[in-house]
Amino acid sequence: MRYAIDAMNLHKINDEVFIALDPIVKIGGDELTFLKTQALANDRKRARICAHKTNEDTLHEMVIAISAQSYIHPHKHLGKSESFHIVEGEVDVVIFDDEGAITDIIELGDAASGRNLYYRLSESAFHTLLIHTDFLVVHEVTNGPFVRDKTVLAAFAPPEDRLVEARAYVQQVAGRAAAFRRTAKNA
Repeated sequence: MRYAIDAMNLHKINDEVFIALDPIVKIGGDELTFLKTQALANDRKRARICAHKTNEDTLHEMVIAISAQSYIHPHKHLGKSESFHIVEGEVDVVIFDDEGAITDIIELGDAASGRNLYYRLSESAFHTLLIHTDFLVVHEVTNGPFVRDKTVLAAFAPPEDRLVEARAYVQQVAGRAAAFRRTAKNA
């Protein structure tokens, strides 16, 4: 299925993923509104426009809208780097060790937030998002190709299909993150 937003042509892969077909990809307010609408309409509450054309591309760039209702299962990417540039919203990227203990929190926000607006994770470390605004919109860059088996879901966290447990887990992580900040501040 194809969509046209202003001058951008999109190919729908599924309810969350749209591929920009034009050789020059431009994303503005209309596209962000489209992504948010699509995110609210699907089960996982997120949607993306991929500027790369295939999973085999060596560079993957995406603009992703993620509702605060979305649960991002802690995960790590084997042999990949990942960077986020915040377009809209505020989020804490929580980094865990392999047992699920918090090792770092990266506070990010758009330029008006006063927070850092960019981060890069250059190692394979478990991470998740604690979204503090109704929506988070990020420009994500990672190296390809995308191989599903190279993404490891943390065994210490509930899977996405157990939504009640996942919501409780997010609340637990938020409490642990607050304690981590207090400890780091007093150190």
